[in-house]
Amino acid sequence: MKWILVTLLYCSCYTAAAQNIDNRLSEAIKNLDSDAQFKHAVLSLYVVDSKTGKVIFDKNAQVGMAPASCQKVITSATAFEILGKDYRYKTALAMEGTVKNAVLDGNIYIVGYGDPTLGSWRWSSTGEKNILNSFIAAIQKKGIKQVKGNVFGYDRKWESNNTPDGWIWEDIGNYYGAGASSLNWRENQYDIILKAGENIGDKASIKEIVPHLENVGLYSEVITAKKGSGDNAYIYLPPYSFSGFVRGTIPLGENNFTISGAMPNAGEQLTLTLVNELKAKGIDGVLFAGSYNGIEVDKKDLPLLATNFFTITSPSLDSINYWFLKKSINLYGEAFVKAMAFEKKGYGTTDTGIAIIKNFWKDKGIEPSAINMLDGSGLSPANRITTNALVTVMQYAKNQPWFASFYNALPEMNGIKMKDGYISNVRSYTGYIKSKDGKEYTFSFIVNNFDGSPGTVREKMWKVLDILK
Repeated sequence: MKWILVTLLYCSCYTAAAQNIDNRLSEAIKNLDSDAQFKHAVLSLYVVDSKTGKVIFDKNAQVGMAPASCQKVITSATAFEILGKDYRYKTALAMEGTVKNAVLDGNIYIVGYGDPTLGSWRWSSTGEKNILNSFIAAIQKKGIKQVKGNVFGYDRKWESNNTPDGWIWEDIGNYYGAGASSLNWRENQYDIILKAGENIGDKASIKEIVPHLENVGLYSEVITAKKGSGDNAYIYLPPYSFSGFVRGTIPLGENNFTISGAMPNAGEQLTLTLVNELKAKGIDGVLFAGSYNGIEVDKKDLPLLATNFFTITSPSLDSINYWFLKKSINLYGEAFVKAMAFEKKGYGTTDTGIAIIKNFWKDKGIEPSAINMLDGSGLSPANRITTNALVTVMQYAKNQPWFASFYNALPEMNGIKMKDGYISNVRSYTGYIKSKDGKEYTFSFIVNNFDGSPGTVREKMWKVLDILK
């Protein structure tokens, strides 16, 4: 009888505490609804007890919302399940023809399988110089001192369309809008150094592009604005394009103002970079260099006589995922999606990868319409995800053997382990909160179509989440 009374007392206290949290959250959300900044906004907040799954609060949890980068947790968790935390991308060198008297009479291919870390500065093993030196050493090991043929970047293992549906023109040419190709290089990123004009209203000039973009011309239409006006410059350069524009404003007095862009053809950039390095090492004679997707060549698979002679692998998926969630690298998410498609169907496309993701979570009880994804990163403003679906994914992750890696990759902000998201008029958070009294909560909080400062919205949303601490 005594244990029954203790159990009843515990349940009574738990219910009272849950009701108190519910009441406080209800009041906080009511205040947001009446706030002028949220007059035309849609808010969704869903909170459950992390241990029991019991619903603590539900506001529009079944309404599809633009999630921004919070969508990354779905891509991340699915990649852990489909690909595995130890999954590694590969990039191979292949050769056709014969080597005689140190001369290759044939072609060299850089065969890409979508490694998004190739040439990345985030690991010593993936650094630009390390990769190039490894490729050159492998070619030298074959006894090749001259290439009487071509060097091709083979980027046909995945679809040529490296930009997912729904990405907007203002994003595509900039570093965060770098799409995933079968052959990526330096996170498909380059830097433009701009110099402001002498006076407000004068045109800013391009001082330097690092690294030099092969076969691409960029033209500045950037205007000099007042001091302290910030970075309002954007790059407009479509995939596979040979020319583009930089538009917007930079502040007066800036002589080395850096913005970062997305390479229009990373496979070609890598191939031409390798050829230049080969020449520097005394290996010349290359007749032509370029990528399959960037040139007019027969779009067939590799020649039957081409054979791999060197393979390099990426860091493990859990290591890549750390940067994917921690620094919100969109390229990594798109590469995860296409890798799932390639491994399951033999060809990497965004649509196939998204279908795999939706089917996986359908089997876990999430309706496909609750995760209307167009990409793997959340960059498209046309994505629609429910907070219920996000919380379900976060709860599922807690019970998986890879959870420690997933949890460690989540940023910590406002004293909470959570993924954040921001695109125009969208703020989102999803994560885990431990309260002072030992309770653990899993939540997702999204606001769409707010007005005014994103920073102010963030502070107001954090104040609501503070109730759970």
